[in-house]
Amino acid sequence: MISREDDVLAAAEAWREAGRGVAVATVVETWGSAPRPVGSHLVIDADGDFLGSVSGGCVEGAVVEEAGEVIATGAPRMLEFGVADETAWRVGLSCGGRIRVYVERLD
Repeated sequence: MISREDDVLAAAEAWREAGRGVAVATVVETWGSAPRPVGSHLVIDADGDFLGSVSGGCVEGAVVEEAGEVIATGAPRMLEFGVADETAWRVGLSCGGRIRVYVERLD
């Protein structure tokens, strides 16, 4: 059986093969009420199009912004969002919890 995560990663590979700049964001750690489990993926292209989810909508916008820089520079980033973080209210994690997301360019 093919999972939704497999579909997202297959789309990332198809975008890359089509010559689009692509980044993959992966949930690497959660604590509290994070809505997506470790291993969840969000794939983003250089135009800001994306598929998948790392937080059910709470931090996707911020991750897409960071992914643009990762695609441009090739330098991966570890992002952390949570209620103790100054970005918590901006990205909507007011329900509690913390999430760490690793973003890397797909070459």
